[in-house]
Amino acid sequence: MRQSNAARFLQVNMEPGALARQLMYSNSFVCRRAGDRCDSLSCLGVWFAKLVRHLPPKSIPNRARRSREYLTPDEVEKLIRAAGRVGRNRHRDATLLFVAYRHGLRVGELVSLRWDQVDFNEALLRVVRLKNGTASNHPLGQKEIRALRRLRRENAGFSHVFISERAGPMTVATVQTIVARAGRLAHLSFTVHPHMLRHACGYKLANDGQDTRAIQHYLGHRNIIHTVRYTELASDRFKGFWDD
Repeated sequence: MRQSNAARFLQVNMEPGALARQLMYSNSFVCRRAGDRCDSLSCLGVWFAKLVRHLPPKSIPNRARRSREYLTPDEVEKLIRAAGRVGRNRHRDATLLFVAYRHGLRVGELVSLRWDQVDFNEALLRVVRLKNGTASNHPLGQKEIRALRRLRRENAGFSHVFISERAGPMTVATVQTIVARAGRLAHLSFTVHPHMLRHACGYKLANDGQDTRAIQHYLGHRNIIHTVRYTELASDRFKGFWDD
């Protein structure tokens, strides 16, 4: 096969059947024995086998890795406590998880959070959403304010709330590592990723009986269909179905 065509096929992630059809119609096979073009099935089989060996493996669906994509309040507490027990930046890490959970932040929203979004006087957090989401002002609790004040004293002079050890804004990969490590330290039976904290926030609010429209605005969803997923699994929907 010509090198250009080989490289092109190796870079395409497609199903084996689709790849076979592309190879058959490409008319670019070269028979090594004859030294010229050859459309025989034997040559096709040889090249197809070589290409399939180089295809990237299929990703495993999340539902095959774990039964759910959110954390319970107890699991979130274990996660935060675990993050606050280890490392030089234990307070930063625990605060990061707490803020992400309390405000349902995406990891991109978390790492881009700045101090000018935090209003200590009014106890408000200005949440700026990604994915064309709706921005909103969230109330800050006393525990959260104390944690953020301490973090600001430790990182005075920086514009971003969460700072890396290199004195710059934290990266998405760093947050993913922090969350996964906290999950292991908390002895959770599945791998934890940052977006599970956002889902945990949504399910917590739904289970508390909060209004669906209010949850939509709190999480910044443009379309309420993304919010209904939380209320559909709220356990209180079925209370009173049975008397005993």
